[in-house]
Amino acid sequence: MKKDIPQLKVTDIAVAMLPAEDDSFWDVFLLNLKDESILNVLVSSRGFGLKDGEKVSTTQLRYYYEAIEALNATKIEPVDKELFFLSHEYWVSFQYNGDMYDRKYTFVPGSLSEENFVQLPIIEKKGVLIL
Repeated sequence: MKKDIPQLKVTDIAVAMLPAEDDSFWDVFLLNLKDESILNVLVSSRGFGLKDGEKVSTTQLRYYYEAIEALNATKIEPVDKELFFLSHEYWVSFQYNGDMYDRKYTFVPGSLSEENFVQLPIIEKKGVLIL
């Protein structure tokens, strides 16, 4: 039965983090790099990791967007720089061409630094991108 379920690969959808205008936060964006809209987009975000040897996690948040237009970036949330010791996970689910897709994007501790900056498409600023 499981073999009958198509394994659809997510392409042309990215998550980016970049410094916000307020120096103590970074903004998280979902980028639709497709030539068509994606529909019924659900993003689940959470932070998790260790602090002083103890497991810690943030509240899991969920965001819904009816549609994200082609070649468009949508701001998901701000993240406080004080939480960069955590991994930040964004689980994105959406409909495209009548099929459901989903993928996890995870920014691990240490990845959110200027040495990992690239020029972000659509946003036209520098930040960290997972494609």
